[in-house]
Amino acid sequence: MTQPPVPGQVPAEDPTAGVDAAIDLQASLSALSRLSTGRLNLEDLLVQVATFAVQAIPGADGAGLTMMERDRADTIVASAPFVREIDAIQYGIGEGPCISAALERTTMRSGSLGVEPRWPRFGPQASQLGVHSVVSLPLLTPDGVFGAMNVYAHGTDAFDEHAAHIGELFAVPAAIAVQNAQVLAQTKRLAASLQAALNAQAIIDQAVGILMSRSGCTPDEAFDRLRRLSQKQSSKLAVVAGRIVDEAVQRARSRHLDE
Repeated sequence: MTQPPVPGQVPAEDPTAGVDAAIDLQASLSALSRLSTGRLNLEDLLVQVATFAVQAIPGADGAGLTMMERDRADTIVASAPFVREIDAIQYGIGEGPCISAALERTTMRSGSLGVEPRWPRFGPQASQLGVHSVVSLPLLTPDGVFGAMNVYAHGTDAFDEHAAHIGELFAVPAAIAVQNAQVLAQTKRLAASLQAALNAQAIIDQAVGILMSRSGCTPDEAFDRLRRLSQKQSSKLAVVAGRIVDEAVQRARSRHLDE
């Protein structure tokens, strides 16, 4: 029979709590290791990482992940709608735990955002939306900081030092997974750009050939004529070339139908 608590006595911690947290962390790390960068697009993979963070960190209600690239806008994802709303606030005003975590390369934690002096504009707005606790973790690799992960809770003082430590343990493989996804996405963008350039060059070459056949000019003269048309029409060279090729194909089809 369970004995009632003695007045004034501090209840003992649940001995299974630490075990459960370790199991959740292990399960999340295991799922993280199985993420396939080849099967998911970048945003979907980042959402999965944020979702696993919620599972791993005790007390979490939602998480957001921001990935920064030098030549592109930041990629921002969230595991829940309220996270997207909270993150939009801090990025909109340029103040908040994620920004601080990335700049200072260290974990940021607060259990009472409404009166948090570090973020006097962000904190009260987050509190008004019912979010009072946060732990933000920089995503660090040997190449530097390339993102941050925000984990939120609606209650106050939801994240203790142990929860922050678990978050830091999770952030290490998470950073590697995100960096791998980033490299793959950059490679895919480069490949697509190169393919588009090759396709455009093929169209331009076809248009040059058509102009040569019409006027008997040299390749350089035909290209110069194509370039002048591009400037006159304020269109890209490949677009003008495409029109010339399409018109030539249509005329050829019309002749074929008339025969």
